Amino acid sequence: MRPTSSLGRKGEEAVATWLKQHGYTILECNYRTRCGEVDIIASNHEIMAFVEVKTRTTEYFPTHLVVNKRKQNKVIKAALHYMVKHRISDKVIRFDIASVTPVEGGFAVDYIPNAFTKS
Repeated sequence: MRPTSSLGRKGEEAVATWLKQHGYTILECNYRTRCGEVDIIASNHEIMAFVEVKTRTTEYFPTHLVVNKRKQNKVIKAALHYMVKHRISDKVIRFDIASVTPVEGGFAVDYIPNAFTKS
């Protein structure tokens, strides 16, 4: 396993823990389709959150800027695939970004709800 993928996995685990602490249920991690991937799919009462996680050890510029329009479109397509596959139509769909940075003893999570939308 590459060190970056290990760091990324730990960052995703930190975000999943953060989401659970904030009342979300984790439905899927690393949901993959031919058209894209979603790192975490989580739900609370009325919201279905599709979360892109970016873990970085250094930040030359804000991590959320790494999620460009092309990546956003892939996440959106994978999210729509998930919604159709599971016949979900009664939730508010939200696309979030979680920026994760290692800190002493764990990870700092900067969570950005509604970071991008389907246009």
